[in-house]
Amino acid sequence: MASDLQKRKSAIVFSAMDSNDDGCLERADFEALTDRWVALRRGDGGEDRLRELMMTWWDTLRAASDGNSDERVTFDELLSVVDNLGTMLDLVVATAESMFEAVDEDGDGEISAEEYGRMIRAWTGRETPTDAAFARLDLNGDGHVSKGEFARHWVEFWAGDDEDAPGTHVFGEV
Repeated sequence: MASDLQKRKSAIVFSAMDSNDDGCLERADFEALTDRWVALRRGDGGEDRLRELMMTWWDTLRAASDGNSDERVTFDELLSVVDNLGTMLDLVVATAESMFEAVDEDGDGEISAEEYGRMIRAWTGRETPTDAAFARLDLNGDGHVSKGEFARHWVEFWAGDDEDAPGTHVFGEV
């Protein structure tokens, strides 16, 4: 059973993705999130790849958690997957690598504070302070989050249960 922390972290992501607030995630929710993110990126040329990555994430989530095959994922269905992610670390890391590619807008192999901020604004749909969360994620203090750092944080967020782990805050403050 998912812990209280895992439920709180999952709720942050779920509510941000549930664009129509109907209590279910659907393909349209991922499309709306992607549209917000594309708009924030200001035509950097990676829109098609971002759309592909986000729809792949939707397909992966749906396949892993849509127990009744209704093309919708409820929060309880999401939690059933979160509860088992510790045994599916290869899937979590693969998702992390895809998301890293989506966030790394300029393809330089690092996520800057600005790129991270745009990701959070896309998720939340509003201006959100990100300096404190980014500082936690930037383990070596070089002003960037590497692919390895991001993968570690992604695993901590989705499969971890440590409130003090930097990855607990990969989607902002919990």
